[in-house]
Amino acid sequence: MNPEDKSKELGIEFIKQESGYLNLCIRSGNLLITSGHTSDMKGVLGKGLTVEEGYAAAKDCATKILNSVHNTHGTIDGLKVIKLLGCVYSAPDFTDQHLVINGASDLLH
Repeated sequence: MNPEDKSKELGIEFIKQESGYLNLCIRSGNLLITSGHTSDMKGVLGKGLTVEEGYAAAKDCATKILNSVHNTHGTIDGLKVIKLLGCVYSAPDFTDQHLVINGASDLLH
């Protein structure tokens, strides 16, 4: 199944984004570079938020990334993720950031 069909199966809808002050996805040669995608969830992992809630927030960020890529490229078919970088707002003693970022990684792969 191609990525466009898989996204539809998962209930992901690509919404047209109006140009704004943020460049959420830019093309450089044959690369698409994304930046600036954040979760709408508020709180601190390990201090009120669970790993499962963080996983869902990371998945939401990845969905926003896919939407930006779709708006820039016109499709998500034929693309390959080269690098995923995620930042997790967490308590000092929280050590499961990798499990949180898996929410994005699992969706993109």
